[in-house]
Order: sequence, then C-alpha cells, then structure tokens
Amino acid sequence: MVLTGRAGLLAAAGVVFVALVMPSWAGVGVVVGAVLVISLVDILLAGSPRRLQFSREGDNAVRLGEQAVVNLLVTNPGRRGRGLLRDAWPPSAGVLDRPHKLDIPSGERRRLTTHLVPTRRGDRQSVRVTVRAIGPLGFAGRQGSQQVPWTVRALPPFKSRKHLPSRLARLRELDGRTALLVRGQGTEFDSLRDYVPGDDVRSIDWRATARRGNVVLRTWRPERDRQVAIVIDSGRLSAGRVGDAPRLDHAMDAALLLAALATRAGDRVSLLACDSAVRADVRRPAPEDVLPSFVNALANVEAELVQTDFRIVVSQVLERLGQRSLVVLLTGLDPAAIEESLLPVIGPLLRRHVVLLASIADPRLTELEASRTDLVEVYGAASAARTRLDRERLTATLSRAGVTVVDEPPDKIAPALADTYLALKKAGRL
Repeated sequence: MVLTGRAGLLAAAGVVFVALVMPSWAGVGVVVGAVLVISLVDILLAGSPRRLQFSREGDNAVRLGEQAVVNLLVTNPGRRGRGLLRDAWPPSAGVLDRPHKLDIPSGERRRLTTHLVPTRRGDRQSVRVTVRAIGPLGFAGRQGSQQVPWTVRALPPFKSRKHLPSRLARLRELDGRTALLVRGQGTEFDSLRDYVPGDDVRSIDWRATARRGNVVLRTWRPERDRQVAIVIDSGRLSAGRVGDAPRLDHAMDAALLLAALATRAGDRVSLLACDSAVRADVRRPAPEDVLPSFVNALANVEAELVQTDFRIVVSQVLERLGQRSLVVLLTGLDPAAIEESLLPVIGPLLRRHVVLLASIADPRLTELEASRTDLVEVYGAASAARTRLDRERLTATLSRAGVTVVDEPPDKIAPALADTYLALKKAGRL
C-alpha cells in the first residue's frame, strides 16, 4: 500500500474542516474515516503489480564508456495499470533514465527502454523491477517488485585502437607490400619485383636484372605464424591507479593493440592473466576471434591485492608454449617485487623464449621531480628522483639478463609496445 500527495492534501483539508466546522473528536473521526475509505477504494481499483508480466531484450555487452540499451517488455493481463515503474540496476551500471511512467490498458503491452553507461568493467546484473500502481482516484495504490534477470557485460574500452592503422602501415612495409623495402636478420626471401624510385639499391638482384634486362629487386618478409603470449599481471602491482584508471586497465588496452597487430601480422596470439592464480586464459583462438575472446576474458578480471607468484606465471607459460615464442609480460616495474619474485625464476623462460616486459610509468613522478618551490615539494622531488633511479637500475638489470623493457606512461605504452613488437619482428628475433 502506498499513499500519494493527493491523500496528504485530502488529510490537510480534513484538518481545516475539523478546525472550522466540527472542532470535536467526532469531526476527527469523520475526516479519518473518509480518508481511509477513499484510500481503500482506490487501492482496490488499482491494477495489481504482481499480475504484470515482464521480459527483456537488448544489449548483452558494451564497451566501457559506451551506451547500452535494454528494453523491458511489460504485459498487462489484468486491470488497467497506471503509476510508475523503476528498473533498478547497481550504481556502476550507470542508469541514465528516471522511473518510467506506466499506463497500460488491459491486455496490452508496452516497451520501456533503459539506457546504461557502465562506469566499471565486468558483468552488471539487473536488481529488480518495482511497480507502483496508483488507483483511478490518485489517492493510493499498490507496490510490488519482481526479479527480471538481465546481464550487461562492460568490456575493456580499447582506446588505443586509434594507433592500429599507423602500425598496420608499418607492418605492410615489413611485409614488402609497399615500395619501401626492409631488410633484416632472420627475414625470409619472398620474391623479385621491378625497381621503383626510392627503393634501396642494395637490394638489387644483379643476376635477375641481367636476365630480364630491367632492374629487379629482392624482397623479404618477416617470419609469420609465430607465437605471441601476452601475460597480464593481475596482482597488487596492477592495482595502483595511474591517471584516471588502474594500471591493469592500461595493460589491457596495450594488450589488445598488440593482439590486433600480431594477428594481422600472421602470428598466433594467446592470453594469460595471472597473480596467485589464473584469472583469464585464452589459448590460440582463431584470428577472427582474437579480440572478441580477449575482451570477454578480460571483462571480469580485477586486480587482486596479493603478491604475484611469478613461479606460477613462468610454469604456466612454459606449459603452453612449445616452440620459441615472444612472451610479453605486462606488470609493474617495482624493484622489490621484480628482484625478489621474477628475476630468480625467469631463467627457464629466457632460455626458451624472447621475453618483453612492459610497464606503465606514472607521469606524476615527472611532475613531482620538476616542482621544487618549497620544502615539501623538494622532498617530493627527491622521492620521485629516487624512484626514477630505482626503475632505471632495474631496467638495466633486466636488460643484462636478456629482457627487453618498455617503460612508458599510460598514453604511450600501447603504441610503444606495438613498436617494440615490430622492431623485434623486423630484426627476425621472433
């Protein structure tokens, strides 16, 4: 049972009536009785929320920051229903609509649309549908709730997609599909083609030129069908926020760009998200399924506040990879964690594979190091400088061990990782 503002106005009018016309207990009884009778009649005439039938249709998945549309179909087999309907979702689902006005004649159906802009990755499930049916007099009504399950999965946004066309153009240069010819150690001879202005004269095949009577060049292309294993650290090193998002989200964005590029390069890509346990595992998807399977697997991965067990990471990678592969480890460049946990166990990985470590640097450290106007800022600058030196020392240690390190801020990590992959491919190290 619910009472409306109109019932309150009726009660207020009754108070005035008692004060001016019947200032007695009898007058109070008359007014209270009238309000109760009118409200009860209105409640009895109101449609029943429990008899309404619900079903849903619409989007099941949306990229983080984009809008999803979910339709609620309401069928009324009973008396005409008027009132309000609230389609409740958790706050992180980002519901944009206010409660819907409801007016459904008997035997008809209405479609009510709810717009969602999720603010966090993962599955967002509807809570319940609450209907407040008001009687025809507008004084009172009934209220009831029903569960109408629906899930909208908020996928990683893939903001670095804008860098993909330029990297694909460089990949085509590596493949020899443009006039520019690229040579490098380990690349494979592809074919001969006619010389065009701008080509490297060192690539001229003089024997073929003599046979044909015109200048001919050799073309090479990078090896294809190599394995690229992307490993995302989902432990505490990925939990810290850098800019407007956790390190983990920046790592996912860079992983998606690398996966898209490597797939177009003809390589096989796999994904592993791990801390003290495996959180996401995608093995050798078909090229057309790489990005959909990656974003679905990563949608519900959150950073765990535990120290990553790199022994598990290394054993999982070694178990999955047979031939020599590129292992891309996206983690934090924290000296204590890397020196104590990763370096003691990374030997078997380096003996069998090419290891690339990518870390998201915090641009706030650069700002702190540049600000020295008062004593507090001087201490902050000293701390930032110490952190930078520790990271540089750790980078040098990893490089001596044979690990390629990419350490860039959030807006540069994805293209820098893609460029490093292309450089390794150009050098024939895959």
